[in-house]
Amino acid sequence: MAENSIPKEAAFQIINDELMLDGNPRLNLASFVTTWMEPECDKLMMASINKNYVDMDEYPNRCVNIIAHLFNAPLGDSEAAVGVGTVGSSEAIMLAGLAFKRKWQNKRKEEGKPYDKPNIVTGANVQVCWEKFARYFEVELKEVKLREGYYVMDPEKAVEMVDENTICVAAILGSTLNGEFENVKLLNDLLVKKNQETGWDTPIHVDAASGGFIAPFIYPELEWDFRLPLVKSINVSGHKYGLVYAGVGWVIWRNKEDLPEELIFHINYLGSDQPTFTLNFSKGSSQIIAQYYQLIRLGYEGYRNVMENCRENMIVLKEGLEKTGRFNIVSKEDGVPLVAFSLNDNSCHNEFEISDMLRRFGWIVPAYTMPPDAQHVTVLRVVIREDFSRTLAERLVLDIQKVLHELDTLPSRINSKIAASIGENVDNGTLVTKPSDIEATRKIATYWRKYVLEKKKTNGVC
Repeated sequence: MAENSIPKEAAFQIINDELMLDGNPRLNLASFVTTWMEPECDKLMMASINKNYVDMDEYPNRCVNIIAHLFNAPLGDSEAAVGVGTVGSSEAIMLAGLAFKRKWQNKRKEEGKPYDKPNIVTGANVQVCWEKFARYFEVELKEVKLREGYYVMDPEKAVEMVDENTICVAAILGSTLNGEFENVKLLNDLLVKKNQETGWDTPIHVDAASGGFIAPFIYPELEWDFRLPLVKSINVSGHKYGLVYAGVGWVIWRNKEDLPEELIFHINYLGSDQPTFTLNFSKGSSQIIAQYYQLIRLGYEGYRNVMENCRENMIVLKEGLEKTGRFNIVSKEDGVPLVAFSLNDNSCHNEFEISDMLRRFGWIVPAYTMPPDAQHVTVLRVVIREDFSRTLAERLVLDIQKVLHELDTLPSRINSKIAASIGENVDNGTLVTKPSDIEATRKIATYWRKYVLEKKKTNGVC
């Protein structure tokens, strides 16, 4: 910290200049987080930025009730929903997990059984917050491994892993890897059968961080929520497809019995009795106000229009990539509006090169490997948000084609790697070096990829 103060204008200019170096949020296609809201909502957020969330329980309760009805919670006409606003889905998952753990422990104590080895069953595709929960709160994480072509949790394998120490099975409505919805209905049916056979009452939590504000509007017939009897709690991110800037999430419980009373704290030193169940205390209320604005501003019609538009732009991007003939589409059309894709087997390039070169055009497109046992599969992923237009989708396809063309026309780089790595000539003693001969380049690239796959087992990375 400097010894002396500086003028406010200077402090503003210093930070403003540094912020100019940040990436453009609208071109950050790695993130699910909302990057645009209406000016009217921006004004409401600024007007409430100095208000403490813990002092304002009216708007959070309204949002909780709206979202609970959206998820088909079994509530009576005058019954209030059970839920809480959080910083995001990570905090919401911590709270839901704690509730499951405490309920399981209480039951085990009543039965006189050991309660020191709780576990939770998930797919290997879960977000890192589930690993955090397991490590922070001493719960074993039992993961169902993935396989090539199937990148979500297999319900049958998940139920097989359930035992008497399982506090819940966590299903994902919208995998971050490829946007696919897991089959919560099948999971519920299989788990009901196993509970009947064993006498257990293993419940389900649905991590609907991405899909919770999508499925009710464009897949209303899909059964994944409280319509299924074993679904006891659901989390959703308001700052993803809830269409609010970063900093808000929600967790909803089926009824009061699913949230142990001993986890709820009652405070009265703010002027009235206020029950609280959060990991933190003070925080800004502006995101809560923004969520309330979006819910009453858009309604069913508005949210449905936004989600359908996102899905249409997803299809435009998917079809554009397919027309190049260079990619395999890994994502599904039904799910979170995103496109996950990988290079064809006959390509000598890799997804990380494409991701890196797209940054020169301003695009932030992540490349990553799948979790076990599909870690040999590498994909690129583009998340379609509300502010990602059809024009941007078409422009991205054009820029990807430019990147591919540039990679295709680098024969000298490929030739030098072949010569350095295998120490021998290519194609009957002739090493092609003409920069303009693209067909010869592709021939060399094919030879190189075949060599790497067969001799070095490095997945064809040139």
